[in-house]
Amino acid sequence: MGSATVQGELWGRQPATWSTVIEPQMRPLYEATLDALGLLEGVRLLDVGCGSGLALRCAADRGATVSGVDASAPLLEVARQRVPAADLRTGEIEELPQDDGGFDIVMANNSIQYAVDPVQAVAELARVARPGGKVAIGVWGDPARCETEELFVRLRVLAPPTPGTPAPLAASQPGVVEALLEKAGLQVTGGGEADCPLTFADHDTAFKAHMSAGPLQKVVDIAGEETVRTTIHDVLEADRKPDGQLRQDNVFRYVLAEKPAG
Repeated sequence: MGSATVQGELWGRQPATWSTVIEPQMRPLYEATLDALGLLEGVRLLDVGCGSGLALRCAADRGATVSGVDASAPLLEVARQRVPAADLRTGEIEELPQDDGGFDIVMANNSIQYAVDPVQAVAELARVARPGGKVAIGVWGDPARCETEELFVRLRVLAPPTPGTPAPLAASQPGVVEALLEKAGLQVTGGGEADCPLTFADHDTAFKAHMSAGPLQKVVDIAGEETVRTTIHDVLEADRKPDGQLRQDNVFRYVLAEKPAG
């Protein structure tokens, strides 16, 4: 079984909430990555794990010709509304439906860590990039600088994952993404960070927002909704800021690589 069979169902349960509450707070990562990639006018760009299409919208606004693939059909329906001209397909990250060498830029934000086989997933990113093309991968940053990691720790206690289960911060340790890119035959050329705090108006909004993410859905299936609600409440209260905000400060990182031209 590939990643899409499980992840598509989990991430597709609450597409409207994900696309309006959580994904907009990831925009600093998308914009920082696109800034680092340079001019996009006329560039063919594929976003792997494009979700509800915000990164595609940002790239299209900069002049790129955009395509996307995701495991979740409901999220792609939102993406089609955001970017009507995009070529959007449901697919498996370890076996992309796109042809070899079809894109100048291939992005993957917050997606490779959910692959059953990350090595194969990154090899697929490299395959669909043209010779001389670029690959950009975005993931959660240093766990010690991500307050949401405490929530993930508490949730793992509630529902211990089986060995090998993909996790949100699985690719966050230094060198992990770089090693995957190099193993795929790509040359790492740079990278950077972006602050992506998660801010919520109240506890009810926070619960609904977190529940729109695939990993939370799986925990609720095991531990029950009220237990998860209480856990989210307690973690957010511990992180409540002096001004009263319910906010978890997080850093995301992106790594850039290039496919050899020859």
